[in-house]
Amino acid sequence: PATQTQKREVIFVLDTSGSMEGDSIKQAKQALLLAVEQLKVTDIFNIIEFNSYAQNLWKLPKPADLNNKEDAKKFVNSLSANGGTEMESALKLAFSQPKIKTSNTLRQIIFITDGSVGNEESLMQLISNKLEDSRLFTVGIGSTPNSYFMSEAAKMGRGTFTYIGSIAQVQEKMLTLLTKLQYPALTDIELQLNVSTLQSNRHLEFYPNVINDLYKGEPLVLSY
Repeated sequence: PATQTQKREVIFVLDTSGSMEGDSIKQAKQALLLAVEQLKVTDIFNIIEFNSYAQNLWKLPKPADLNNKEDAKKFVNSLSANGGTEMESALKLAFSQPKIKTSNTLRQIIFITDGSVGNEESLMQLISNKLEDSRLFTVGIGSTPNSYFMSEAAKMGRGTFTYIGSIAQVQEKMLTLLTKLQYPALTDIELQLNVSTLQSNRHLEFYPNVINDLYKGEPLVLSY
């Protein structure tokens, strides 16, 4: 079991491609500024932005102290939407961030995008192959996000999908997500069943087949 003070490494990934222009980028930046503000001193974090290519704010994640938060906010405020949607390079960059030496650090990747992608299958494959111990939370922005891709990506990433439809919802929905993410109660939950039962019930199915982490105040529901 992880304690509520479990160390967190939070990687924010922000879509700044042309499709995000207008309200979407405003909402996304507002959501990200709020997220940076909410980080605790014990957290470490980094920001990746992507359009035709992906770049990270720092080579390595940094502690969420006042100076680093200020630098991050300046970086976010300077971003604008244009160019292509190279989501694959952004995900690769997020997954390949150097591992922190302490083993009990939980890496949470928060991906803010309108999800306008055509290569869903290859992105799913990438998440499945490279996720390892990371958790992936998707935040859908704008009037027509690709909800199918983002909810499937989050399910595969043992995270959740949050949809924000308007500027008015940014604060409430982001705070709900961010508050939850600060308190992981149990991680790496596995369902173990009596072997003989499994052999006599070859058709046993359970849902969800990827079991998420448990956060403070949340129930765990499994059906089989």
